[in-house]
Parts: sequence; C-alpha cells; structure tokens
Amino acid sequence: MRLLTLTLAITLGATFLAAEEDTRKTDERLADAATLFTEIMTAPDRALPQRFLDKASCVVLVPGLKKGAFMVGGKFGRGYAVCRADSGQGWGPPAAIRIEGGSFGLQIGFSSSDVVLLVMNERGMKRLTQDNFTIGGEATAAVGPLGRDATAQTDATMTAEILSWSRSKGVFAGASLDGATLRSDVDENRNMYGNPWTGRQILSSGATPPAAARKLLDLLAKYSPKKSH
Repeated sequence: MRLLTLTLAITLGATFLAAEEDTRKTDERLADAATLFTEIMTAPDRALPQRFLDKASCVVLVPGLKKGAFMVGGKFGRGYAVCRADSGQGWGPPAAIRIEGGSFGLQIGFSSSDVVLLVMNERGMKRLTQDNFTIGGEATAAVGPLGRDATAQTDATMTAEILSWSRSKGVFAGASLDGATLRSDVDENRNMYGNPWTGRQILSSGATPPAAARKLLDLLAKYSPKKSH
C-alpha cells in the first residue's frame, strides 16, 4: 500500500512539474511574440507598413520559425494568431498556431527566422479559423511590402488574403511561405486556457486572454487600435 501511495505521489508530482514547464514555455513564447512585434514596429526604415497593419483583420506572429535540413528542407514553428474584435476596435484573445511545411532541394544547413503574417480580409479570417490551411494553396498570399509608409499596391497585395514577412539575422524583409501549412495548436491552447480549443473556438469567442498575453495585446492596441477601411 505504501509503495502504491509513493508511486501515485511521484506520478502526480511529475505530471504537475511537466504542466508547469509547459506553461512556462508558453509564457516565454508569448513574450517573444510581443518582443518581435515591438522590434519590427520600431525599425527605423524597414518597419511593418502601418497602412497594411491598420487594414489587417488578424496578425500572426511566429518567433523562431525553424527552417532547413540536409537535402530536404522543411519549416516548423509555433506562434499566435490575434484577430480584431467584431467591432473593429481592439483585439481579441490569441490562438496558438503551428506552421509547418517543406520544400525539396539541395539544402544544407539550418536557420531560424521570425515570421509575421497579416490576414487582410474576411476570406483570410475564414481560412485562419479552419483546423488547417495551406498558404498559397487554399489561401492566396503575397510577399509583404516594406517601410512604415509603404504604398505598394500591386495586384498581388490588393487581392491577397495574407501578406507575409520574415526576419533573419536582424534583416526584416517580405517573404514567400507558399506551401506552408497553418493549423491550430491545441496543446498550446490548453496551456493558455485550460482547454484544448481550436483556433475557431478562440478567435470567434470572448475567451479571457491569459495574463502572459497582456503585453502583446497592449502593443497591438497601441500601434493599431482600430481597423481602417
């Protein structure tokens, strides 16, 4: 009986410690997403264009997307999608996402990049609330223009559901993520909300954001408090 009690205590203790570690990692990722957004909005000459941010329905931030392998290239990252409130004023709770994808070719090496996506319209929002979708497949995408006052209005940027950028080794630039798949990260959502919710359940709800997301939401409200038309 004592052995059973001891085994149960050890198991419960290990489970608690694992859950605590998962929560710590989630809090760190949310902090990294906030830092990423701050740094790209304060870049002196190659910032995220304000006019596109103000028109965006949602923002996706993926700090530390991993890319590359020997012979077969691939992508993997974890981040967060945040959409505006239904009124267009303010921002709703973050939903965790995973971005995965690959390309084949002669690639040797490994790199890490930060990724920023702007979801520009209702069609893009519908894609984002699916369990998963492919950029450049189900969702039309374009390389995002650069500069705080960028006025690039190519056919691609005018009609794209998603605009994409990446930052590697301090350089922020428009980027193509065609072929990458975004899907709900229910494990991360469980860490944040206590439930394995999908992106649809979070982004279309009035869920209370976790305390660790407060800085990110405050920054979004600071730089783009209301959607423009």
